[in-house]
Amino acid sequence: MISPVLPSYARAPLSFAEGEGPWLKTETGERYLDMGAGIAVTALGHAHPRLVAALEGQARRLWHTSNLYQVPNQTRLAEMLVDNTFADTVFFTNSGTEAMECAVKMARKYFHAVGQPERNRMITFGGSFHGRTLGMISAARSEKLTDGFGPLLDGFDHVAFGDHDGLHAAVTPETAAIIIEPVIGEGGIKPVPPQCLRGLRALCDEHGLLLILDEIQCGMGRTGKLFAHEWAGITPDIMAVAKGIGGGFPLGACLATERAAQGMTAGTHGSTYGGNPLACAVGAEVLSVMLEDGFLDRVSQISGRLRQGLEGLVASHPTVFDHVRGEGLMLGLVCKAPNTDVINQGYEAHILTIPAAENVVRILPPLNLTDAEVDEAINRLNTAAQALAAAL
Repeated sequence: MISPVLPSYARAPLSFAEGEGPWLKTETGERYLDMGAGIAVTALGHAHPRLVAALEGQARRLWHTSNLYQVPNQTRLAEMLVDNTFADTVFFTNSGTEAMECAVKMARKYFHAVGQPERNRMITFGGSFHGRTLGMISAARSEKLTDGFGPLLDGFDHVAFGDHDGLHAAVTPETAAIIIEPVIGEGGIKPVPPQCLRGLRALCDEHGLLLILDEIQCGMGRTGKLFAHEWAGITPDIMAVAKGIGGGFPLGACLATERAAQGMTAGTHGSTYGGNPLACAVGAEVLSVMLEDGFLDRVSQISGRLRQGLEGLVASHPTVFDHVRGEGLMLGLVCKAPNTDVINQGYEAHILTIPAAENVVRILPPLNLTDAEVDEAINRLNTAAQALAAAL
């Protein structure tokens, strides 16, 4: 008999009753160190007092009105994003995949608005993940995502990650945009080198294409800049954001330049819940914290300590781990042992991590970890690795 909750998740035999900072607690009081942050979502940890205050304050006043009316919290958050990014305008969503759907629609609508409707195809890359709508699994083309869900949507031309010749060959008179994650997340924590991001920007400029960045996982401070593309000194035309932007409250956003968004006039796109007063009250507080002096510098500092600890872990357990890769607090342990075994052994040591492709264990902790919490994470991962090494 099927369970009341659709059995589409391979869930761990764990559930949690409360959280504080990087810690989660079960009903029986067992504490787990959360180094996955709900897949890079609880960017300021669990139950951050400023986020709780923002949510409670707004919840007592107004939850929802829809986008038929002005939403002052939405305007405030949009202005904060515009003031601190490349963007001139923002559309709010409930999730990352909705933000990506908006990005694709916006790019197609742009070329329609400028009299080139034949330019409607997008170049995407192997190992990418942009969400689980039919449109976004068609964009990523992973067999794991698409098996049984055909026919897929047309309009996406797939290129292997790192295939520069294939990329150039894929550009045709019908190409509208290139879509890429500056740090591939689900595909194995693979940073796109800064020179390659600069090359993509130049290629788009050369052919009149739009550059769409998916910073759903790697954005919102995770690499030590507010957004990962800043390290390369480039700007996109359109960018999808989610996960950390709400600190745990469902929120996403599609950011764009005025030029790229020129076709998105009244009635062309919409969302019932997107950017509601509750979500934007929390999102504005998240961004306020991240923009405070020293916050991003501290992310870079603590990420150096974490990476050094992980490198030592790899050196100490050569039968379990191969190497570390990633940027900032978006790190991956490339494993020799099955990554699921590492994660499961971590449960025994009361530490939570996240699997990714290419036999990678993702380390995606809250951005405000302390030195002591980093050291505790390394100790617990070491305990897990020792147990696993002994069993190999």
